[in-house]
Amino acid sequence: MNTNEKLMPNNGQAVSQLEYSRVIGCLMYAITCTRHDIAFVVGRLSRYTSNPSTQHWQAIQRVLKYLKKTMDYSLTYTGYSLVLKGYTDASCISNTEDNSSTSGWVFLFGEVAAGKEAEWLKNLVLEISLWYKPIAPISIRCDSVATLAKAYSQMYNQKSRHLGVRHSIIRELIMNGVISIKFVMSQQNLADHLTKRLARDLVTKSAKGMGIKSNQVAQC
Repeated sequence: MNTNEKLMPNNGQAVSQLEYSRVIGCLMYAITCTRHDIAFVVGRLSRYTSNPSTQHWQAIQRVLKYLKKTMDYSLTYTGYSLVLKGYTDASCISNTEDNSSTSGWVFLFGEVAAGKEAEWLKNLVLEISLWYKPIAPISIRCDSVATLAKAYSQMYNQKSRHLGVRHSIIRELIMNGVISIKFVMSQQNLADHLTKRLARDLVTKSAKGMGIKSNQVAQC
């Protein structure tokens, strides 16, 4: 489908592929700035920028209606936290054949990325004079028991060399007090909202957990 081809949404107005791409770009900008609550759906819709269908355009319309109804929502900050928290989602390989033996090591990829991000963030916080010192290890919340066990294991007993390197990185970050990894139930994992479909109540709960609140509520 090229940029000259048209979609025909319910209102009968022709929409080009280029317009679809532009709307996706605007939504991604909103995600980057303040509206992390639409990250999952926009991420899915962005896969079809080269070949969108009427269903995809209708889905975009629903996202835009949601944003219109929640225009007063914004990111809110409540001061300087004593402990910075982060969340990682370990459900992305739930279809693997041998989840019990492999998931912990696969999830470790995500933990390493989160750990290095936490290291950068801690160095940034050190430069903020108003922040409480000394800075406690950044707490990474993970919903995988297997990941938690392997991250704190002192021994690496697998054959894969690149996983061994990642295990060493995580161990070093933990030993140096940069991060700590703690278990959290999936229902309380704020990263779930960014990686999967959730029921309406969980969407609302996750958005509030990320600091996305109505300005009207904040002023009350």
